[in-house]
Amino acid sequence: MNTKELLKKVRKIEIKTRRLSDNIFGGEYLSAFKGKGMAFSEVRQYQYGDDIRTIDWNVTARQSQPHIKVFEEERELTMMLAIDVSGSKNFGTKNYLKSEFVTEIAATLAFSANQNNDKVGLILFSDKVELYIPPKKGRSHVLRIIRELIEFKPTSKKTSINEALRFLSSVLKKRSILFIFSDFIDNDYEQNLNILSKRHDVTGCRVYDKAEMEIPNLGLVQMVDQESGEVLLINTGFSQVRNRYIKQQKLFVSYFENSFKKSGGGNISFRTDDNYVRKLLGYFKKRG
Repeated sequence: MNTKELLKKVRKIEIKTRRLSDNIFGGEYLSAFKGKGMAFSEVRQYQYGDDIRTIDWNVTARQSQPHIKVFEEERELTMMLAIDVSGSKNFGTKNYLKSEFVTEIAATLAFSANQNNDKVGLILFSDKVELYIPPKKGRSHVLRIIRELIEFKPTSKKTSINEALRFLSSVLKKRSILFIFSDFIDNDYEQNLNILSKRHDVTGCRVYDKAEMEIPNLGLVQMVDQESGEVLLINTGFSQVRNRYIKQQKLFVSYFENSFKKSGGGNISFRTDDNYVRKLLGYFKKRG
């Protein structure tokens, strides 16, 4: 993709997702993710009913009248988008590849955060961290994130949720909002998820295509594993083969949902032909 095509694609995504974040998600994002601390705002004269524990004794002594310290909730937050860029991201049978679908959702979230003057950061991961963009504010920073989501070429096609979780735990010192996007076709990440969720607000976003959940009866079919590159000859005519595949997919889904619930995090499953606007709004309202 040349520079002109890339900029055109970035602009197209910006127009669509910024409109959504401005008109739909802004207030819902604000109510769903609140600041966690209290910051000093001002000193004012004591009024009947004020908490005497907030009296500023130094100012009171100077003014010869009681004054109190006023605090307000710290609104500034940090959002991190952690996005799986392994080989399976390039699968899709409807309007979107999984990677394109994730890009739109991530851009919508990033503009919602930017609208509320929050920082946004990004990590792209496979079975290792492929790219890390530290959190910053501003439209130009959000556009950089979108550009990377569109054109980044990972060096590995494999997946490790654990590697992403460990990296996030090591680089994020301040409590942050985390959205982790993957198809979560992986296991044994519950322990690291629990560690991360104790310090941060974590949401797992499972993105999948309808065709990934079952194998149709097509007879003898050659299949390629998008992450390992292994070529397999599968006889889909056998019901045992199809049922075993369905069972394995359900196990991945169950592990994903249970792991995030046990950790205290949130989870959303997006199918690539879903209305992701409705899904996000429902999630934000439930949290708010």
